[in-house]
Amino acid sequence: MARKYLAFLKKDLLVESSYKISFFLNIFSVFMSLLVYFFIDKMFGRQISGSLKEFGVSYFSYVLVGMAFFSYIGVGLGSFSERLRAEQVQGTLEAILLTPTGISVILVSWSLWNLCLATLDLIIYALMGIFLFKINFSHVNILSTLVILALIILSFSSLGIISASFIMAFKRGNPFEWAISHLQGLLGGVYFPVTVLPAWLQTMAKFFPITYAVKAMQLAVYKGYSLWQLSGEILFLALFSSLLLPLSLASFAYSLKKARREGSLIKY
Repeated sequence: MARKYLAFLKKDLLVESSYKISFFLNIFSVFMSLLVYFFIDKMFGRQISGSLKEFGVSYFSYVLVGMAFFSYIGVGLGSFSERLRAEQVQGTLEAILLTPTGISVILVSWSLWNLCLATLDLIIYALMGIFLFKINFSHVNILSTLVILALIILSFSSLGIISASFIMAFKRGNPFEWAISHLQGLLGGVYFPVTVLPAWLQTMAKFFPITYAVKAMQLAVYKGYSLWQLSGEILFLALFSSLLLPLSLASFAYSLKKARREGSLIKY
């Protein structure tokens, strides 16, 4: 099984390495994004500082961590549907699915390269935060951060697999991904704390895993909170993952079976 994962990863590496300029553009885009929020903090940071007392950081520090770990959320939500769509367009989807490889192995393999890229982005954010913007990460709780990160990947990968099921079944038009991608930016607390929202939106935000993921990550990185102190957020993410993961695999298996029955695997 490990050889299959490595084979998929090697294939993606060979493809991406042929576009060397994209690597440097990625670093530049990270830097430019941080600059935007750095100057926003300079102009309006004091006005929002009261909403950030729970985390004990400036607005820019808050956004930096949110953006750094948001890459993993994007991987979970988008990797599967994007890769499925690419395989459909390239005409390789049917060939891959006809190999003696389990569906779960294929799904994991589709996300490996994007996980590597997300990790690279995280490192770039951290290095820029430390050396360019002088952010203090000395209180980070490594264990809590890693556990939350694992739950983030698992939770949002489940949502991403469900999203890919829509692509498999309907080819175009994915209302599930549209709703999640638009609502998470507003309600997730990535770019501003949820407490600045109206009360009814704060109530709605409690039903989204991203809300708990972002809050837990901020507290683990800047406050050094232990697993016990973050038990509420961790419990919600774990429950969400345990419910959605089997549901996502079942939905993908059903959509695949439907596409095979209708002979629409090669259609897009």
